[in-house]
Amino acid sequence: MGISQTVEAAGDGSGSEFRRGVTSCAPVLFGTIPYALVLGAQATQKGLSTVELSMMTGLNFAGGSEFAAIQLWTSPPHIVLIVAITFLVNSRHLLMGAALAPFLRDLPKRKVFPALFFMCDESWALGLADARQRAVAGITPAFSPRYYMGAALAMYLTWVAFTTLGALLGPMLGHVETYGFDMAFPAVFLVLMRGMWTGMAAARPWLVSLVVAALVYLFVPGAWYVAAGAVSGLVAAWLMAGDA
Repeated sequence: MGISQTVEAAGDGSGSEFRRGVTSCAPVLFGTIPYALVLGAQATQKGLSTVELSMMTGLNFAGGSEFAAIQLWTSPPHIVLIVAITFLVNSRHLLMGAALAPFLRDLPKRKVFPALFFMCDESWALGLADARQRAVAGITPAFSPRYYMGAALAMYLTWVAFTTLGALLGPMLGHVETYGFDMAFPAVFLVLMRGMWTGMAAARPWLVSLVVAALVYLFVPGAWYVAAGAVSGLVAAWLMAGDA
């Protein structure tokens, strides 16, 4: 069933749109589970309890920064360093939120704040891709908040549940990287990027961001490559906007 048929069949879209978001997110969820288990297992190896890990994943909900925090974790932890690295890794959310802002502008704040809290790379990409498809199909409004929240909540619950399960099973599994689970992380992002592909012209800022991030990663210690890649991609997108 096409997207226009789905929305038409949904009527006002209250329950059906939410379920459509969950269904659309399902393939991504299966890719999320392996690296959620990896994070949970790594956390227990660093000495975090299951409760501590569940609180971290539930309150932060940003896998990249959580992996960075676990890698930097010591006893006692270097709080300032971990906070700074977390901010750098999560700096991409500033751009993601800015891209999502036009769609959330007309929503009440009681809906906007939860939408931003539950925003992650996967739900953001799915929400924007769906909005583009709806716009092409002539459906208004283009952005479906219920679809987005269906995908976002499914991601959130899966992430918290399976990182917790990874923490519980970690001592039995040992180093889960040996099973190749850590490859699921880049695989999911490649799939998301493929879904957002619109041609070489629009992809040039991605290439600039990739090259800058790679160079900074090679020559500058720390997680500065994340912020450098995000800022350079934004600048490139602005400079190339007239050529796309």
